[in-house]
Amino acid sequence: MPVVTPAAAPGPWVRTPADPWARVTRWIVAGRGPRQAQTAVRLGGMHCGACAAAVEQAVRAVPGVVSAHVSAAAQCAVIRWDPCATQPGRFVSAIEQAGYSAVPDTAAGAREQRRSQERTALWQLFVAAFCAMQVMMLAAPAYLSDSGELAPDLKRLFDWGSWVLALPVLFFSAAPFFSGAWRALRERRIGMDVPVSLGIAVAFVASTAALFDPGGSLGGEVYFDSLTMFISFLLGSRYLEMRARHRAEAHLEASAEAWSRTALRVRPDGTVDTVDVADLRLGDVLRVPVGQAFPADGTLLSGSTQVDESMLSGEAVPVEKPAGAAIAAGTLNQGSPVEMRVDALGADTRYEQIMALVREAQTERNTQGLRLADRWAGPFLWTVLLMAVAAGTAWWMIEPARAIGVAVAVLIVTCPCALSLAGPSALMVAAGSLARRGLLLRRMDAIEGLARMDRLFIDKTGTLTAIPGGETLQMRRLGPPAGASDDALRAMAAALAGWSSHPLARSLAAQADAAAAPALRQIEELRSKGMQGVDGEGAIWRLGARDWAFGADAAADHGAGDAAPSSLWLSRDGQVLASFDVDERLRSDAAACVRDLQADGVRITLVSGDLPARVAVIAGQSGIADFHGGLQPEQKLSMLSAAQQSGGVVAMVGDGINDAPVLAKADLSIAMGEGAWVARSSADGVLIGNGLAELVRARALAQRTLRVVKQNLVWAAAYNLACVPMALLGWLPPWAAGLGMAASSLAVVLNAARLSRP
Repeated sequence: MPVVTPAAAPGPWVRTPADPWARVTRWIVAGRGPRQAQTAVRLGGMHCGACAAAVEQAVRAVPGVVSAHVSAAAQCAVIRWDPCATQPGRFVSAIEQAGYSAVPDTAAGAREQRRSQERTALWQLFVAAFCAMQVMMLAAPAYLSDSGELAPDLKRLFDWGSWVLALPVLFFSAAPFFSGAWRALRERRIGMDVPVSLGIAVAFVASTAALFDPGGSLGGEVYFDSLTMFISFLLGSRYLEMRARHRAEAHLEASAEAWSRTALRVRPDGTVDTVDVADLRLGDVLRVPVGQAFPADGTLLSGSTQVDESMLSGEAVPVEKPAGAAIAAGTLNQGSPVEMRVDALGADTRYEQIMALVREAQTERNTQGLRLADRWAGPFLWTVLLMAVAAGTAWWMIEPARAIGVAVAVLIVTCPCALSLAGPSALMVAAGSLARRGLLLRRMDAIEGLARMDRLFIDKTGTLTAIPGGETLQMRRLGPPAGASDDALRAMAAALAGWSSHPLARSLAAQADAAAAPALRQIEELRSKGMQGVDGEGAIWRLGARDWAFGADAAADHGAGDAAPSSLWLSRDGQVLASFDVDERLRSDAAACVRDLQADGVRITLVSGDLPARVAVIAGQSGIADFHGGLQPEQKLSMLSAAQQSGGVVAMVGDGINDAPVLAKADLSIAMGEGAWVARSSADGVLIGNGLAELVRARALAQRTLRVVKQNLVWAAAYNLACVPMALLGWLPPWAAGLGMAASSLAVVLNAARLSRP
């Protein structure tokens, strides 16, 4: 599928539903200044921080662009621009001219980019591996025969065949290394692709010169076998890492696709038709059944209901919404069918505003301290290049015929294949091991953040405690008449609750035997109040809101103000009987997880949008001394940013939409598997099994992984210290250097494989 690029026609840009960029663009008004647009862009072809800098530079050069923030890790950009001076098509063209792809930051665009990248990478790997095998077959006779046994003309024929087979590897398979090296040099920096590309280029040029002129100054040795094998090794490593990242992203997007993308729109004549959410207009009247998410921000026109806003606010209990109340997109209708008027769509909804915070936080993520292997590799790469140049120059003065061979041997023997695999191989094995244990990672370098984190922010509802919908309701007797047992009251409450669809009522109905209660008649549900029924003696039983069940005065007289706000109240003819309060359950492994992490030097802070009183209770049960309740997403984000400014690696664990901006901003972020898909898509990892104990085990494995990475780096350095002097002295021919390079890479991979063991 080609990239959709709107035509950059003159004149101000107008956001219309048909424009593919409309959904990811929102209006920004700063003070009394002009209105600006902010667009979320999904990027393709990025590999490192230099790529992010190149995209930012290209976009900022477009007239009308106010600012651009790019995240290489998240593969996305947030661009702010003047709609009177430019259009999305212009900065998209600038991105494409810089060598990258750009589509709207939606699931469909990301899927198409992944398919394209995987197809290209797989073909590059296939061509390199296939040609390398053929080249090795042609090179085998020269390695296996004794001196003089292989006829010169036959060897020359094999060399010509190797040259032909090396051409597609060089010009097609090795293209990512050359493009990466060119970008790095443009940014005046050095990365892994620079010595890799230099080694490939020098080996090919020297081998080609030796093939065309065997008696020339460059000698008669060819290195096409080492060249093609080396490229195959590196492409295989990159492909495996990319596949792991793409599998994680696809899993997260599958959750997003589970959300309904259609709505029931009421026509002026009263009939109802099903339309795509993208076709909605402001002022449309929608019918929202029970159990369906509200597709847009709006106002309730008729009926009243209970709305699950836990993914926005962190509040565990559904909120009562009477006619005229405001509704937020993405919240869940749990009470009764209602009709609403559409007041905001797309990027203007509360949901998309939180998503905008997510994107901004992703592009401003603090990546300092990550990518351990890259930090170690920089000085080493400069040393390699200087040694190769020095060796070639020295041998050119001593024996010109051997100069290129020695320089190529130095580049090959020191070529950072083992160094390139030192980190990725260990991280890939560790990520696979974590996935089998229930922690799915989206970013491989999140393993380092997990090992080094010293500050952890953690959410309450759905993270430390079980997610809403499975609460245990504790009964509190408030003066029942003589002879009424606890079991009898529970049975009567369950009998009434069984007729309701309210989440708390369903939980209560599941906790008692309703069959033990007297038969009820005239059962009815009063919206926003509760259930009512009449027993055989004509007594009226009520279960629901406090003021409705007892009357405000009666509730106050019986200590209702001390109960949790998430309670169901039971009365008989207006007489106080009992209340059923939510006893929010701490996860069975939460306290142990907190204790173990604190013992390992991690400072933990509990942040929640729930009521401060309930947050305090859960904090006490879990052993967390630093806790904050009643927080909005912006407040959570501010607290985490302040912690990052004080230094260290700051992590976040959460599950709701209100946690998504903080998850995106944190140095390391983990989302619960049962949480909102937007939280999962913003996080570096997802706890599929929702077990907090896995955090402790994952941290131990992450620390072990860093030790393995360091071991691999030490091995790569030791290998170079042993082989480089031989290459510099001319004792190590290029074919032996290639063999040593392959052996060192194999040792690194085998050492990393140890991480797959428990």
